[in-house]
Amino acid sequence: MSELATLARPYAAAVFKRSKETGTTKQWSKGLAFISAVLNDEEISAVVVNPKISKERLSALMLDICQEQVDAEGANFLKLLVQNNRLTLAPTIAELFEALKAEDEGYVDVEVATAYAFSKEEKQSFTLTLEKTLSKKVHMNVTVDKSLIGGVVVRAGDRVIDGSIKGQLQQLAKRL
Repeated sequence: MSELATLARPYAAAVFKRSKETGTTKQWSKGLAFISAVLNDEEISAVVVNPKISKERLSALMLDICQEQVDAEGANFLKLLVQNNRLTLAPTIAELFEALKAEDEGYVDVEVATAYAFSKEEKQSFTLTLEKTLSKKVHMNVTVDKSLIGGVVVRAGDRVIDGSIKGQLQQLAKRL
C-alpha cells in the first residue's frame, strides 16, 4: 500500500489543487469514487492489466463507461492515467484525494470498532468527545466487533486509540 500511495500522491495532490482552483471538489470526489468503483470490478480490472489491450482501446473503454460521471477535465485525467500506465492507481488516488479534502474542510473520517452497538445518545456523546480530542469535525463509521469483549478501538487516519478490554489485557500481558 505504501508504494501505491507514493506513486498516487502526486496525482491526488494535483487533482486536489485543480479542484480547489476551479471550485469542483465535489464533482472530482464523485468522479474519482466512480472510477474506483469501476476498477474494483473484476472484469474491468482484468482488462486494465491485460497487456494485449492497447492504450487507445483502454482509454476509449474507460471514457465510454465513465462518460456521464466525469467532466472534460476528468476525462483528460483518465487519459493521462492510461497513457502513464497508472490507471490501477485510481482507487488509491481517490483515497488520498478524500484525505486531502477532509483536511482542507476540517473533518476527519473515523473508523470505530466497538464491542456493542451504540445507542443514539451514546453515539452523539462519543462523537462530541472525539471532536474535542481530535480538534476536528468527525465523520464516524461504527462497526461491532464482538472479539473486543468491551470498549472501543478508534482509527483516525494513522492515529489509533485503543480503549478496548482486549487491548488493555494485551498491554497488561506485555508488562507482566
